Amino acid sequence: MEFKSSIPIYQQVIEEIKKEMVSGRLKPGDKLPSSRELAIKYAINPNTAARVYSEMESMGLSYTKRGIGTFVVENTEVIRDLKEEIIERQFKELDEQLSMLGYRPEEIVDMLRNYYEMNGK
Repeated sequence: MEFKSSIPIYQQVIEEIKKEMVSGRLKPGDKLPSSRELAIKYAINPNTAARVYSEMESMGLSYTKRGIGTFVVENTEVIRDLKEEIIERQFKELDEQLSMLGYRPEEIVDMLRNYYEMNGK
């Protein structure tokens, strides 16, 4: 993973884990890698890895069982809300970028429809 210098590394790792959660690669109740394993996976400092899990727990995205490990939250509503948050952020970014280029909302919708039709989706 290549990190952007403008965003703290721990936040970027959290975003990656969120994507795994909403995509279903990480399911509710799945055990997450240990902090040490996370540090190795992302080539980050072990303290940064520990902060990732601390932040995720405070966000309600994970929970820790002492001596056993850290797990994905089991509440599917939390994951559904997370998915909606990510979708909203992506739509907002797309809208801002295309609006800056002068496109109106109805043109953006038409472009998306055409894109999916041309790509067989």
